Amino acid sequence: MHPDFWLQRWQDGQIGFHRSEVMPLLQKHWPSLELPAGSRVLVPLCGKTLDMHWLAAQGHRVLGVELSSLAAEQFFAEAGLIPQRHRSAFGEHYSAGPIEIICGDAFALDETLLADIAGVYDRAALIALPPPLRQQYRDTLYARLPSGCQGVLITLEYPQDEKQGPPFSVDQADVEQLFTAPWQAALLERRDILDQQPDFRAQGVSALSTAVYRLKHG
Repeated sequence: MHPDFWLQRWQDGQIGFHRSEVMPLLQKHWPSLELPAGSRVLVPLCGKTLDMHWLAAQGHRVLGVELSSLAAEQFFAEAGLIPQRHRSAFGEHYSAGPIEIICGDAFALDETLLADIAGVYDRAALIALPPPLRQQYRDTLYARLPSGCQGVLITLEYPQDEKQGPPFSVDQADVEQLFTAPWQAALLERRDILDQQPDFRAQGVSALSTAVYRLKHG
């Protein structure tokens, strides 16, 4: 997916992937990581997800990375926050309180920037990427996260030939192929959500599930 695709989606307000509430699966499964308060958490391809506010409320320092500056501006404006801004080699940084969003390329973050990341929350990133980019995503961003890092990954599963992504179907075999040593991926839950997603049904999708994995590095 070319970056311009996502930038145009934000420009046109075509952001059906954005949820108007915190993801219940995050609330259910994140506590199992038992990350201490003050831990720094990465949210790749974060958009303006309210999940970042929830993570911050758990005592975490949140680092989001997002291509669209419009998404970052809306995130803080809708929360009534005026972020501080500065530029670095990674892009434009917006920060207020415990939340920072970098407007830049998630594939270009380096080990120094990510050295103290203790957790990663991946709900809308992996499923936004076609297969060739998933491997690049693993070999750049995930490869640069420190040993001991844990995470929650949420995917979608549906017959890929019934719908053109994004979001793409990423099944358990795909996850296990991507997250090999030093990473481990353990399935925590899978649930049928087709009845909750009329847009998928309207496009002819015959089956749709969401799956949650616990990730661990090292």
